Amino acid sequence: MTANPVRLGAIKDAQSFEGPAPFFDVAEKTGEIFGENVFSLAVMQKRLPKAVFKSVAATIQKGERLDPAVADLVATAMKDWAMERGVTHYAHVFYPLTGLTAEKHDSFLEPVGDGTAIWEFSGKTLIQGEPDASSFPNGGIRATFEARGYTGWDVQSPAYILENANGNTLCIPTIFVSMTGEALDHKTPLLRSQAAMAEQARRVLALFGHEDIDNVVSYCGPEQEYFLVDRAFVNSRPDLLNAGRTLFGAKPPKGQEFDDHYFGAIPERVLAFMHDTERALLKLGIPAKTRHNEVAPGQFEIAPVFERANLASDHQQLLMSTFRSIAKQHGMECLFHEKPFAGVNGSGKHVNFSFGNGNQGNFLNPGDNPHDNAQFLVFCAAIIRAVHLHGGLLRLTVASAGNDHRLGANEAPPAIISIFLGDQLADVFDQIAKGGEATSSMQKGVLSVGVDTLPDLTRDAGDRNRTSPFAFTGNRFEFRAAGSNQTVASPMVIINTIMAEALDFAATEIEAAMAAGAEFNDAVAALLKTIVEEHGAVIFNGNGYSEEWHAEAEQRGLKSLRTTVDALPEWLTPESKELFSKYGVFNDAELESRYEVGVEQYVMTVGVEANLTSEIARTVVLPAALRYQTELAQNVAALKAAGVEPDLGTLQKVSAPLARLTTAVDALDAAIEGAHEHEGIAEAAYLRDVVLAAMGDVRAAADELEGLVADDLWPLPTYQEMLYIR
Repeated sequence: MTANPVRLGAIKDAQSFEGPAPFFDVAEKTGEIFGENVFSLAVMQKRLPKAVFKSVAATIQKGERLDPAVADLVATAMKDWAMERGVTHYAHVFYPLTGLTAEKHDSFLEPVGDGTAIWEFSGKTLIQGEPDASSFPNGGIRATFEARGYTGWDVQSPAYILENANGNTLCIPTIFVSMTGEALDHKTPLLRSQAAMAEQARRVLALFGHEDIDNVVSYCGPEQEYFLVDRAFVNSRPDLLNAGRTLFGAKPPKGQEFDDHYFGAIPERVLAFMHDTERALLKLGIPAKTRHNEVAPGQFEIAPVFERANLASDHQQLLMSTFRSIAKQHGMECLFHEKPFAGVNGSGKHVNFSFGNGNQGNFLNPGDNPHDNAQFLVFCAAIIRAVHLHGGLLRLTVASAGNDHRLGANEAPPAIISIFLGDQLADVFDQIAKGGEATSSMQKGVLSVGVDTLPDLTRDAGDRNRTSPFAFTGNRFEFRAAGSNQTVASPMVIINTIMAEALDFAATEIEAAMAAGAEFNDAVAALLKTIVEEHGAVIFNGNGYSEEWHAEAEQRGLKSLRTTVDALPEWLTPESKELFSKYGVFNDAELESRYEVGVEQYVMTVGVEANLTSEIARTVVLPAALRYQTELAQNVAALKAAGVEPDLGTLQKVSAPLARLTTAVDALDAAIEGAHEHEGIAEAAYLRDVVLAAMGDVRAAADELEGLVADDLWPLPTYQEMLYIR
């Protein structure tokens, strides 16, 4: 086979690139580098006066208000520590509604006025910054001419040093708000929702007789899926470069049907990348724990240990930027799009959620006999109520144009939000529904594998369910619907807020029953029975991929918000406005803002992809197909001239999809032009219903041609090349 020179060069590059040698010294103890670049509590304890350290530690660990008087001393200690590590600049890092990380670098160097300069970093500068607020997505909160916005130091998320060959930077996690106080970021509502949930959880704990109630926090352990593709291929694919996903590409002869990639041996080049990323993450205090091959070829996963949700959210953003940077050093591109390749599994970000505190532990730990654990049952019942009442908001928080390609397929949970409890808990709550109380719990068993040399294995009391969007997995719930490219802050905001409402309801019901003369245990039993009867419809332990479930879910009254366009209006329902206002998470202006930003991002994403589809079809695919058609036609003419009757089959096979491609591209261009006749959510709906369908027609014709056109003429790297050449 004689390959196209561009693709031949790309393949050679992909096969020969070795990347930098792994700089993870296997003899180096990870304990010595973990948190090396973090201004942690341990570092602060060594560098701050005792009283100052206690004040800052109280803010971090117990959620007490920061004392502004300590800021100067903290800033000086932070600067000295950073400069000892080669830092010359600092940056307030914040998380705008783009879903990415934003930062503005400033130097520690300050001119004195006598021709000299000093290194300085004041408490005022540490606490507050002022980036431009008009150029980030804000949904109308700030006009273009209204530029002022503020960043505010988030003490609970530690500062860290970001290493770079061109200089190290001190990064300070912050909130980002407008001049009038509205949240323009993901961190501010996350902190608000955390406080709201904690307040209501403390009420429940107090009813159970706890007096030593520590600060309650939500915990998050996000599993991150991603693809690695050689950069030579990516640079030859305008769609991957500009949209993060392939808009063209025929299914390869071999995909994922053998299940041979899942948990298989990690390729050497990929393992070198993983070594380097893990070392960088450990130095940043990110507790990377698990790594493995995922289902799709070229797909992998990393999972960290649980952390406080606010810190886990910051670490997730930092993890993604670290992966992108180090992948380039290894000659690869790290793709976080939810569906970069059609026909193989896309990537999600499973958000494992629990909540608890230092004294009472994990509130979602059922123990060996959950039927006897009334406190656990109340917290678990609160989740059942929360998910049933606010499933639309949970669906909304994972809504994006990219995730629409993934949700509902046989690789991800459906857009219908339900809860999987497992056999043990489902049985306990079924007993409560039927009799008002539970008297037994299914127990763990023993599994004999029939091999004399192996010990018996412990069998859990319930199985797992990968088709459920919100599944109990032993001591936590796993929200499986989030997309790979999305911030975990958004689902955690919703989970915290709806939990605040559900715990508020639970505490209020118990208090009211006891005020009316009921015993505490009877009040709890009545609450549990009420919740199961009124909200048990959200519990589903079956196959979420089945068509039967969609029909059954509709009968149960569960929402099916299949696309982002369907989900976005959930921001503005009266119920949402009342919920977020009551618990101080969003005001009406902030809700309107997020709705407008969501619509705008959907419209821009599909619009860019549509224009790319048209451009690539006209300037890349169509010329290649025409050249091949011309070659075939010339061959036919030459055979006729030689007196040989030509076989027209191949020419006809190519000509038919080529004609369809030309027609489809013209139709797509007309559809793109028609989008300008609509605005807002109507434009988003038009793009979903008309433009995406037109893009599909173009792709179908182009992908058919890919299987017909001579390989040396086909200009785009194929799935077979991108997914299997390491």
